[in-house]
Amino acid sequence: MKTYLLICDLKDEPEAIQAYVDCHKAVAPEILESIRVAGVLQMSIYRWRNRLSMILVGDENFSFEQKAKLDNANPKVQEWEAFLGQYQTNLPGTPENWRWALTEKIFEFKV
Repeated sequence: MKTYLLICDLKDEPEAIQAYVDCHKAVAPEILESIRVAGVLQMSIYRWRNRLSMILVGDENFSFEQKAKLDNANPKVQEWEAFLGQYQTNLPGTPENWRWALTEKIFEFKV
């Protein structure tokens, strides 16, 4: 298993932020299944103001490349991503239509 942290910004508009939060209260089963099929064992999204942080735990075969390939071939996922895209905005310094950015781990403490 490997854990990743990704970040994303929402439009800094109260309505967009609330809409994004609301649509995650009941994610369609097809979307959840696509996440599972891609090798994701756990996914959580946290919010601070308009900044999102996603913790993703993948199985031993998980890769972002394979997940992207599966997502691109799934019309339901494409519809979901387009819907969410109306609430998201680019992170500073990222290319156009770049939503989630993978962060770099710089510290870890374990007991």
